Amino acid sequence: MTTFRRLAGAAAVALYAIIVSGATVRLTSSGLACESWPGCEPGSFFPATSHHGFVEFGNRIVSLFPIGLTVATWWAGRRARAPRWVVRLAGVTFLGTIAQAPLGFLTILSDLHPLMVMTHFLLALAVLAGGLAVAVEAWRLDRGAAEPLASPLVRRGGLLLVAAALALVVTGAFATAAGPHPGGSDVSRLGTLVDAVYVHVRASAVYGIGLLLLVAYLVRRGGRAASLSLVLLAVVVAQMVVGETQWRTQLPWGLVLVHVSLAAAIWGLTVLLVYVLWRPPAGLAAAPTRLFKWRTSSASASARRSSAPS
Repeated sequence: MTTFRRLAGAAAVALYAIIVSGATVRLTSSGLACESWPGCEPGSFFPATSHHGFVEFGNRIVSLFPIGLTVATWWAGRRARAPRWVVRLAGVTFLGTIAQAPLGFLTILSDLHPLMVMTHFLLALAVLAGGLAVAVEAWRLDRGAAEPLASPLVRRGGLLLVAAALALVVTGAFATAAGPHPGGSDVSRLGTLVDAVYVHVRASAVYGIGLLLLVAYLVRRGGRAASLSLVLLAVVVAQMVVGETQWRTQLPWGLVLVHVSLAAAIWGLTVLLVYVLWRPPAGLAAAPTRLFKWRTSSASASARRSSAPS
């Protein structure tokens, strides 16, 4: 089980890394730098001297890690006799990772049509969510499982937060498709930037309100899930600062890359947080109990001190 847990965790990290790598290809206008697939140029597997070619080909090299780790995770889950649905989810995650290769090829054939690029990105987010779910299940199998961390109402509210996070990243993808970094100098843009940002900002507000409510609930309850929610909140605050800065500085590609990377992190952390509310490992469930006992003991000690004769 330990091998399964470690491979699942490494696969989740690799699935995030490939999102950042793919965003780098787009934002450096390197999407059409390689004219063939899987090699970069006709008659040559590796790129020539263009740095755009090295960026695009480097992304293909990076993609080997999530492919290898997700198939290894699937195999380790089978060997560890994980529940059938967990093994199937690991297999679907691997197939989704593999599907990125032909989808990327079709995206190149479409001359980086914005909708194809967006599909490429959204599939990567879906695969990341699957990888995180498998990682949590592997953790539960290795370290033990616990009862849900919140009431059914709060857990269902968490699902709404995931939906709001999806709306957040989808509207952000539309904003990127309408912006000055579509992937290449001759690539068409999708819609107008001002309209796309208008919708994206409002989706951000809805997500932010939902997140604040969940963070307040978890912090009041205490425990490691509360710590995870505070990490997510900190990432969201950093994202707001980066988003405002990139808008005021006319969207330099480096800041846009940071913004996309943080967006993927927000999506992943939101999925992770809500998933552990439903199916927490034992380690996450133990901390609130200890915290509650500590508070109770402290309150009892204070009461004894106040009632003791002077």
